[in-house]
Amino acid sequence: MTTSHSLPPATCPFHEIRTLPTDGTPLHPSPTLAQWRDEGAATPLRYADGHDGLIVTRHDLARDVLADPRFSQLPQRFPHRSGEAHADEIDDRAVEALAAAGLLGLDAPQHGRIRRAVTSRFSVRAARAKQEKVGEIVRAQLDALQKSGAPADLTEHFSIPIATLVHCDVLGVPEHLVEGFWDHFVSSSTTQQKFDYLREVIAARKADPGEDVVSDLLRSELSATEVEGALFVLMSSGRDSVAYIISTSMVALLTNPDQLDALREEPLLISTAIEEFMRVGAMFITLFPRTATEEIEIDGVAFHKGQTVSVSPVAANRDERHFAEPESFDIRRDAFGHLGFGHGPHGCVGQQLARIEIREAVTQLIEALPELRLVHAEQMTPMPFAHDVATYEAGSVIVAW
Repeated sequence: MTTSHSLPPATCPFHEIRTLPTDGTPLHPSPTLAQWRDEGAATPLRYADGHDGLIVTRHDLARDVLADPRFSQLPQRFPHRSGEAHADEIDDRAVEALAAAGLLGLDAPQHGRIRRAVTSRFSVRAARAKQEKVGEIVRAQLDALQKSGAPADLTEHFSIPIATLVHCDVLGVPEHLVEGFWDHFVSSSTTQQKFDYLREVIAARKADPGEDVVSDLLRSELSATEVEGALFVLMSSGRDSVAYIISTSMVALLTNPDQLDALREEPLLISTAIEEFMRVGAMFITLFPRTATEEIEIDGVAFHKGQTVSVSPVAANRDERHFAEPESFDIRRDAFGHLGFGHGPHGCVGQQLARIEIREAVTQLIEALPELRLVHAEQMTPMPFAHDVATYEAGSVIVAW
């Protein structure tokens, strides 16, 4: 039985099959998550393949699980199935690359070895050094948005382009290959096509190295195969999360005019506002699942060897044990400790750069368009999850001014 002694008998999966609730939205998560959190720090969850694991919904236990090396990233058994499962055919080198350097499925020490090869480009100092460039990208996209006229889809014409162009700049995608990034990593292509493309980027950077992530990978001790695997994950991850939070942050502000007014009157509040955006608008209903590698007990909750465990940032970020009045959106709040960027060794490597992007996008937008208003946000009604791990979609955010 996949439960712990701290859970009430009624939550045993043999009495009640529990699957992820789909009735929530980014700014108003399903009340089912709050119900589970009230019942216990962890509660049974039925996974997409039919087996039973646990979902952690309380803040302190969530942080402990994410930081504990006794939980493995493998095997990856997702709590949700977003569509028909299918596997692309990829060449042997790509298979080897994903196994050796797919950061989302690695444990220590290999995970730390791969991650160290890229962390210098995502440090606080490196992110601050990119602020001017990020600002330029935001200004150009804001100008294009205004020229296109209202109403406009903020996600399509502002958030996604900003996140994509910053991503390409930091990774080191040469200008002549940026369009290919849009084709393969923003639009849809097969896994093999993605690998073929990233190999073009690697070849270009070998011929003309720079101060960027790809060049750092090539200068590192990593093998050619490991470079490909790490770059695949870096190209696939992070960009969509930044675009999501820019759009969702603006929905939060435009539906809470008192908070928007406060930010306009006190622009320095943007620092605390960003953390509150990440708390109330977390993208991940559950993070990539962990598996207990041994019998583990944390704060009275038992995790059995081989048991799948999913941590819910959405639920943990609204835990009243850690955040006062957690359902209220308050840009003056000290939201320190939120799990919007994850936590522990697998926490978001690009979170400092993401903060810069959110800061520039939100600040410039509300300064340039004082009459900005929300016409319609698709995310204000439940949408299908964006990934089997279970994430919210930004959806279209139609604005006028």
